[in-house]
Amino acid sequence: MNAPLSRMTADDVAADNRLRICFPFSGDSIGGSHISVRGLMAHLNPALYRPLVVTEVPDGMIARFFAGHEQMADPAARGLFVPGEAFTLRKFRRTLGSVLPRARFLRRNRIDIVHVNDGRSSANWALAARIAGAKLIWHHRGDPGALGLRLLAPALAHRVLAVSSFALPRPGLWSARNRASVIHSPFDTSLEMDRAKARDALIRELGVTPGTLLLGYFGAFVPRKRPLLFVDMIARLQATVDRPVMGLMFGEARLPAMDIALRKRIADKGVADRVKLMGYRTPGPFWIAACDQLVVPAVGEPFGRTLVEAMLVGTPIVAARSGGNIEALEGGNGILVEPDDADALARACQDPGDARAMALAAQADARDRFSEAAHCAKVSAIYEALRP
Repeated sequence: MNAPLSRMTADDVAADNRLRICFPFSGDSIGGSHISVRGLMAHLNPALYRPLVVTEVPDGMIARFFAGHEQMADPAARGLFVPGEAFTLRKFRRTLGSVLPRARFLRRNRIDIVHVNDGRSSANWALAARIAGAKLIWHHRGDPGALGLRLLAPALAHRVLAVSSFALPRPGLWSARNRASVIHSPFDTSLEMDRAKARDALIRELGVTPGTLLLGYFGAFVPRKRPLLFVDMIARLQATVDRPVMGLMFGEARLPAMDIALRKRIADKGVADRVKLMGYRTPGPFWIAACDQLVVPAVGEPFGRTLVEAMLVGTPIVAARSGGNIEALEGGNGILVEPDDADALARACQDPGDARAMALAAQADARDRFSEAAHCAKVSAIYEALRP
């Protein structure tokens, strides 16, 4: 076990040439960025790199998720952001009082690189990293129009990593585009699921007939992912197909207003017996494998994890032609339809073509493009380019 960074003596530092990389996280909920970072850390060469996870809640979900990795508490964690709350310049100004304590923390622990992975962490740590003299990697997993990416990254980030071409900073006089690279999120490409067994388990749980068409929505119930549109699609299908249909929504609403709106839409469309709220479940790939098709109505999604997980387990995909969906499904790895069109989604689910052949081709492509080892190699090359 490594001695804590803060307890290393000057002689220890001189003898340890490894890059010290800090991964700070804001809030205390688990998402795709945490999964990606854990996969990266598992493949980093321990002879070259010493990663440190910094959490706002020392005994929380994120800390437990990274159990076994070196961790420290955020020295200025006071007043967590509200999930789903938009980040604005006014909120950024409120973080300025935490900049110096975080900068002192980075200096004291001799951090070489700060690798931020979400908007809130970027806002919290970017300026502190520059003041401390650490290199800043801004890993962008959101919309290219995000305020921080547009206004702060050009001034503060040494490198920007985007999860897709869609997520790259937009070109312009004030832009970090010339310091940006596309590095797709990593996945465990050895993932295998018995789809028949998973489907049987889901059929038994639901109490429906084996001939029922099982369509899965996976992800948070937020406007960008279009959960209400998924309900509209199920209503269209129910009226047009001659077999039972079930729309299975795996996830949760981040805000009460969306939960209310979703339940109201289900009632208004008369599909209470055809749409089931399944809650958040793990492991996600098992439940994706249990569905006949994954439906991704999301618009402006930078790069959805469930798309690639569906490719890896062999579940056919129908998605909106928008954002990172296009990049993930390039080459015919799924069916792309016009965004915000419930009828188009319904038609594609009703007539998916040679879905089995498409799914097998997608599986092979995903294993080639999205491995954790390939991701680590690309990120490590960025680390080496920033090595002091």
